[in-house]
Amino acid sequence: MIKEVPRGLMAVLPSTSEERGDKRHRVTTFYLLSQNKVALASLFVLIFLVVCAIAAPLIAPYNPIEVVMKEALRSPSWRHPMGTDNFGRDLLSRIIFGARVSLQVGIIATGIGALFGALIGLIAGYYGKRIDAIAMRVVDLMLAFPGLILALVVIAILGPSLPNLMIAVGIRHIPSFARVVRGSVLSAKENLYVEAARSIGCSASRIMFRHILPNVVAPMIVLSSLDVATAIIHGAALSFLGLGAQPPTPEWGAMLSDGRRYIAHAWWLTFFPGLAIMVTVLAINLLGDGLRVALDPRMRLG
Repeated sequence: MIKEVPRGLMAVLPSTSEERGDKRHRVTTFYLLSQNKVALASLFVLIFLVVCAIAAPLIAPYNPIEVVMKEALRSPSWRHPMGTDNFGRDLLSRIIFGARVSLQVGIIATGIGALFGALIGLIAGYYGKRIDAIAMRVVDLMLAFPGLILALVVIAILGPSLPNLMIAVGIRHIPSFARVVRGSVLSAKENLYVEAARSIGCSASRIMFRHILPNVVAPMIVLSSLDVATAIIHGAALSFLGLGAQPPTPEWGAMLSDGRRYIAHAWWLTFFPGLAIMVTVLAINLLGDGLRVALDPRMRLG
């Protein structure tokens, strides 16, 4: 005997055709991303950087913090492919270990911004009215400060260190996530599946996190991929000013700061750390563009 499904649940139960549509959408997304050769090449570059960062103790030819003064300021050679710094430390080893710090800053800072920004945008967009007005005014106040200045203010309060650098850069990224998520929630909460969830008595928290949030993940993924690159640049800039990773920790921005004093006769001290930052940020941005095209139906039609 076949039991009749309650009418209120019919709107939230996907049909077979809808399930096939979702699978087709996922297949199309992966297919479009795989067909984008630039994004695919960028993905391989990032995978290589992540592997180097994880396996740094096995890959790096020298200890990145060991001082060998007799090897100071050696130009690139077979023994030291990227030369040595003013303390005789192998630059290639320091760049490999520096990938750990820079990628960590980018990912953790973006995670902090995404977590709190998504929460603010989700609550503001769903409840609206006074809560929305208050939340957005706070976000507007944060946006009134240039990103790097806001991070400098946070570090001035917390003190210079690598964990505080991640928190400062993460706070700087909260407004962008809050505005993007809020806009997506304002559109998503008017859909029929949200009305159906309300009609069967779902709580506001369940509707927000179970029904609305999964449908605003796509723009968050694209924004996250682009914000990781921005976070790496801001982290390097703050470390360049001496407000991030402290010596002798190998960090690309700090290495640039150390090398600028010797740029006239030791070009490799600034060239290779700058090249590492450029390649990483470029790869992340190109991959983010590929994700944007693959996840946005309007870009596909274009």
